[in-house]
Amino acid sequence: MLFSSKRVKKISTLVGISAFACLFSLHVMATTQEKADSTKSVKPSFEQYVIQLKKQAQQNKKLDQAIVEQAFAQIKFYKRAVKADRRQPEKVETLDTYLPKRLPKWKVDKARKLFKQYQQLLNKISEQYGVQPRFIIALWGLETNFGKYTGNYNVVSALATLAYEGRREVFFKKQLWAALQILSEKHITPKKMIGSWAGAMGQNQFMPTSFLAYAVDGDGDGKKDIWTNTADVFASIANYLKQEGWNDELTWGRQVKLPENFDTSLAIPKNTGSRKKWLAAWQQREKSLEQWQNLGIRRTDGTNLPQVDIKAVLVFPDDIHGRAYLAYNNYKSLMHWNLSYYFVSSVGHLADSIKFPPIK
Repeated sequence: MLFSSKRVKKISTLVGISAFACLFSLHVMATTQEKADSTKSVKPSFEQYVIQLKKQAQQNKKLDQAIVEQAFAQIKFYKRAVKADRRQPEKVETLDTYLPKRLPKWKVDKARKLFKQYQQLLNKISEQYGVQPRFIIALWGLETNFGKYTGNYNVVSALATLAYEGRREVFFKKQLWAALQILSEKHITPKKMIGSWAGAMGQNQFMPTSFLAYAVDGDGDGKKDIWTNTADVFASIANYLKQEGWNDELTWGRQVKLPENFDTSLAIPKNTGSRKKWLAAWQQREKSLEQWQNLGIRRTDGTNLPQVDIKAVLVFPDDIHGRAYLAYNNYKSLMHWNLSYYFVSSVGHLADSIKFPPIK
């Protein structure tokens, strides 16, 4: 088909206008996107972020506003807290290398000495909460070396720092509000609220939300002081375990010996991904001690398992090539405290070392 020169010129003009419009549209879109990206990438300073946190805290009518002012007055950014939060373990451990470092002889000896020293107080708390004293001492010893190392970070500053860092902002903001509530209830002053880089507090290293859920007044003075009051520390540990299902008629578990060609799929997988999935795996694999006995599992010395009507699960802290344990129901309470096979194993072994040989 032939077109007149006038028609061709008109078509060329239309094409040119269309192309220009398209290019202009793309330019506008690109400019808009650049502005959006630029806006998105601009992060407020820590000081600006703290101002927003303070405003939110001031809107919370449950908080003592004078305390809020005090708590935010000396707030600072902890670079080392961010570094600690991002740091990954550099060395792969096994229980055989971990336990000797966590439970040296001096720590076992000290645990036994303090168990005897505080026996009267421990017995009173044990009777009230139904938790064996040796587990209270074991948790105390492993969390803070019996109250000696509780951290040197201002808790409000540490939590504000980690919320600002952003990797777990929702979690750390929740902890910050809980910390301000604790201060508002006057259990501790802002200056004395000291803890770890992550905001874990006191001699039992409770996060603020755990404090609100489990901390108790052990001596009746009206305060829950897990920083300096031993009665409050012990009672709070016991209350935590009791609320998470502890049974003082049971121990934590025991190391066992497996027969050759044992079906290792009967154990809980080492990495389940979450506490919820771990508990589901527990429910699926729980068996009576008689059933484990029939499957060939024995004590480490080769003798039969106890003839008691209780259930247990099999766990491999170091996969199938390491130690094997039968875990009793109290193991779940300890895993709620810290979802770590290594931590729970260290608590259990220290508690056993306090009990055996008997303290005279």
